[in-house]
Amino acid sequence: MLDLNRIRNNPQEVVDALARKGHTVDFSEVLKWDDERKALITEIEQLKAKRNKVSAEIPKLKKEGKPVEHIFKEMREIGEQIAKGDERINKLIADVNAFLCALPNTPDPDLLPGEKENNQVVKTWSEKPAFDFKPKSHYDLCVDLGLIDYERGVKLSGNGFWCYRGVGARLEWALLNFFIDEHLADGYEFILPPYQLGYNCGFGAGQFPKFSDEVYWLDCDEDRTRNRFMLPTAETALVNLYAGEIIPEDKLPIKLFAYSPCFRKEAGSARSEERGMIRGHQFNKIEMVQIAKPGDSMKAFEELVEKACRLCDKLGLHFRLSKLAAGDCSASMARTYDVELWIPSMEIYKECSSVSNANDYQARRNNTRYRDAETGKPQYVHTLNGSGLATSRLIPAIVEQYQNADGSVTVPEVLRKYMGGLEVIK
Repeated sequence: MLDLNRIRNNPQEVVDALARKGHTVDFSEVLKWDDERKALITEIEQLKAKRNKVSAEIPKLKKEGKPVEHIFKEMREIGEQIAKGDERINKLIADVNAFLCALPNTPDPDLLPGEKENNQVVKTWSEKPAFDFKPKSHYDLCVDLGLIDYERGVKLSGNGFWCYRGVGARLEWALLNFFIDEHLADGYEFILPPYQLGYNCGFGAGQFPKFSDEVYWLDCDEDRTRNRFMLPTAETALVNLYAGEIIPEDKLPIKLFAYSPCFRKEAGSARSEERGMIRGHQFNKIEMVQIAKPGDSMKAFEELVEKACRLCDKLGLHFRLSKLAAGDCSASMARTYDVELWIPSMEIYKECSSVSNANDYQARRNNTRYRDAETGKPQYVHTLNGSGLATSRLIPAIVEQYQNADGSVTVPEVLRKYMGGLEVIK
């Protein structure tokens, strides 16, 4: 949620920033609502002061034998005015909040405007793998080696689902264990969150109400605020962990990571590049989150980017890091870098981690603050997140980049200790 004071003090700056995300907005009406709210509050306070003053005089007038009926009538009229004023104030507050909640976050000033066409490659790791044989796709490799059972996954749950089998399940679990060990070594706290979340979590993360149709809802109440949904990413849980709390400054930054399956309605498409496990309704992911002071926000972002890239580098994969243009960042985020893996059969890069900084956007929505040690006043934290990592893009990249002429796949060295020393999948 954006700061209304920022909008009031420099509306054109916010208009121009949102335009770089492709969002057009006019603040004249919401500022008029807020002006009316402020004027009404002053008026109501004056009426309440008058009521209190006159009420205090009634006992004195009664004692002196003077009539007070006309005063009671006046007090009733003032009471009615106060009630109507309070009702109008509450309506204005609701309208202002609804307006602000619908706005996306403003992008950081250094981001280029526009969509994917203006994304910038920051760095590339290693060389693209070269083969002296005709390489297979990850789909065929996973089927031939018995790693993934697509047919039975569809039989169980429909399109967009698959089953890991045998060594494939072990490879998936090896990746997750490798990531967990790396994050623990970096001093991050391991969280296993609930996989069912309340509406407040989706709202606090900035995903609701706009994107509420993209998750799987569990309950049938027409009022979704009373329902639960399956988490689309552990970020949705972690950034709300301290919602409504004031964190002592010396506890920051808070560094967390969580394992969870992720559930999303995005189905992918019939295009060949979506074949296999590139896109599905359920996938496993380790998510990193930092809760930091505003002054430490950029440092935290750079740390998360470095961690995501280090994981891919240790796996020996060819990948690149891209800085997203303003319009390609999600609605809640002020900046995002994507870690993108090379998929040889597709001859394209696919994202396996998005590292993002929401600044204070999510914290304003879920009211997460810290107490400044110098001033003693509560201030909003900054929240940051990044995949560390998502496995459904990693297995395609690993089996394709590590494939051999005989159809086998070499296991990345860092994963072998999690797979009983297995070096080659045959």
